[in-house]
Amino acid sequence: MRTPRAVLSAVFVVLALAGCGGDQPGPQVWAADVCAALSPWREEIDSLASSTEQQMTAKTAPAQAKENLVRLLDGAERASETARASVEQAGVPDVEQGETVAEGFVGSLAGVRDAYGKAKRAIEGLDTGPSFYDGVGTAVETLNKEYDASALDTSKLNSPELARAFDEVPECR
Repeated sequence: MRTPRAVLSAVFVVLALAGCGGDQPGPQVWAADVCAALSPWREEIDSLASSTEQQMTAKTAPAQAKENLVRLLDGAERASETARASVEQAGVPDVEQGETVAEGFVGSLAGVRDAYGKAKRAIEGLDTGPSFYDGVGTAVETLNKEYDASALDTSKLNSPELARAFDEVPECR
């Protein structure tokens, strides 16, 4: 016959082991954390894209345009890194292929961050002479290609639990 102390010890061991494996958030929690990280990022990127478009059509001197564009791209790079770090901090969802899903999200945001950083450095390196806007056009074209290339391939991430969670949690609406 087991003593109450032995039973309690066994319960603590089981709870401790369950706790070790239970550090993965469920689909609802993970989706909420990811959407909470991505919502301000999307708003910031939309705002920066609008400002960049205005900057490209404004009649400003190349030196001023360069300064503004570098500042905008720096903001997009920093916002993307903040979102990437927040999604990484969300952990790995407790679903089939959870690690692949989490890595996909984090990798996609890292690619976006890097694309903004590369564009920023390209524009920083431009001479503000007559060909400045041609260089900006090339940098933005490269940015768009790299941004598109970093998109998350959701065809490989088939998780009905996460799809349902993203549809249901308020943070994703």
